[in-house]
This record gives sequence, structure tokens and C-alpha cells, in this order.
Amino acid sequence: MSAVHEIDQARLMEILLSPRVSEKAMQQADKDRQFVFKVASDATKQEVKQAVELLFEVKVNSVQTVVVKGKRKTFGRIAGKRVNWKKAYVCLQEGYDIDFGTE
Repeated sequence: MSAVHEIDQARLMEILLSPRVSEKAMQQADKDRQFVFKVASDATKQEVKQAVELLFEVKVNSVQTVVVKGKRKTFGRIAGKRVNWKKAYVCLQEGYDIDFGTE
């Protein structure tokens, strides 16, 4: 990799937690070559980019991240809150694609 800051491969394997497969995510993938992943909450955009390039052997154009706030829930009389999590929108360069095998 030609990045200025090389990141340990073990760390890169822990960055991507799961792809977010939804109707909206599939429309974005078809329209803009933009894929959605659930990532580690302490991951940076550069780490997400390197992890996607390493795991899927594609070239990443840009990465946008969003922290999704956890919902407030009540369990009977007990009030609780789900944990916050981080989502990354990864835009691929022209000619590259990721297939999650959903058919």
C-alpha cells in the first residue's frame, strides 16, 4: 500500500464489522457504487479505506462516516439505551464492485 501511515493488518481486520444490507444500501450501491459498512467506533476514514481495499481488493475513492445514535428503549419500568455505533459509506472508483452474494 502506498499510504503515508501504514496500519497493522491485524488492526485492519478488526475495522469492518459487517456490511449493512438494506434496500436503501443496495440502491446506493447500484446508483453511486457506494457501499455501507458497520465499522469499529474508533476507526478513522483512512483505516476504513485501507481495510476495504485489503479485504475486497478494490480501489476506494472516498469514505464518509456517521455515528448512529442509540435508541432510547423502555423495558417495563426500566429505561435503557442502545449503544451508539459507527457507519461508513465507502465510494469505489470506476470499474470496481463488491458482491456480497445476496440473491
